[in-house]
Amino acid sequence: MAEPGSKTRPSKSGFQNNVLIKTVVNTAPIYIVLIVLLLLVRVVNPNFFDPNVFLGFLKRSAPVMILAAGQLFVIATGGFDLSMGAIILMVVLGGALLTNNDPNRTWWSILTLLGLGSIIGFLNGAITSFLRIPSFITTLGMQLVVRGAILLASGGAPSGYLPDNFRVFGRGNILGVGEVQIPWALIVLVIVAAGDIFLMQRSNLGKQILAVGDNPRAAALSGVRVPQVRILAFILSAIAAVIAGILYGGFSGTSRDAGQGYELQAIAAVVLGGARLGGGQGSVPAVMAGALSLQALFTLLNLLGLPKPLRDAVEGLIIIGAATYSAFRSRQSDNS
Repeated sequence: MAEPGSKTRPSKSGFQNNVLIKTVVNTAPIYIVLIVLLLLVRVVNPNFFDPNVFLGFLKRSAPVMILAAGQLFVIATGGFDLSMGAIILMVVLGGALLTNNDPNRTWWSILTLLGLGSIIGFLNGAITSFLRIPSFITTLGMQLVVRGAILLASGGAPSGYLPDNFRVFGRGNILGVGEVQIPWALIVLVIVAAGDIFLMQRSNLGKQILAVGDNPRAAALSGVRVPQVRILAFILSAIAAVIAGILYGGFSGTSRDAGQGYELQAIAAVVLGGARLGGGQGSVPAVMAGALSLQALFTLLNLLGLPKPLRDAVEGLIIIGAATYSAFRSRQSDNS
């Protein structure tokens, strides 16, 4: 029995239950939206849920889902990464330049691209953290630098092609079970998702990322190395963009428009997944569900024969609406 006038503190289990409840409430809507959109696509295309058709949809959606999970690491720290689309372009055009039509060069080319992506992520994080330049400006500038550099190196147009053993991850199948073909892209997606879920929701790094996004000063006072955490978040985002670029190049081939607008789709997916734009909150499965919802919506619009400009307008409305809802929810959380 507590003495009169004494304050009782919530138990650890009670606190964990409250956090779980808030997480479910914040992320549950996107799963409902995803189910509704998939059912609408099924109405327009009765074959949509056939195994190979649905797996093909997941294969096309894998790059954006991976991008969204990578973007979450940065947004959860309170920043943005607008360089992801340019990194995809670097992977597609740079992959063709590095391999030089030689399949034997594929693996070291992929390692080189992962290294370049990590350097870009490091620079994004270091400039943002140590020079205190807003991430929006830093990554916008990096986007222009990377895009300009790779177009200059390639002569302003795609040069060569990506070898088959490079493209297999985006368009090939790892095996067939009867008549069902399991795409490589789905295997890559599952591996990346598992790694991201562990890092964000099970590791100490994930806790530090959320702490930095929630209150960087308090995180620093508690012993978190804020600049290093932010740099790691940008590196993870850039690596996600490289992996997404490998898959994108697999099914689309070389193009100077590769990756254009993908960073905005990733941001929209993160917000749709219930992440807070100011940082401090986010779930990898929910964010990936947000990305899949976007792809389902675009598929529905395409099936209805609506033009691409309308799709772009819808994407803009989604970003504005989701950001407005996120801000409203944040204010409610602060006032409670």
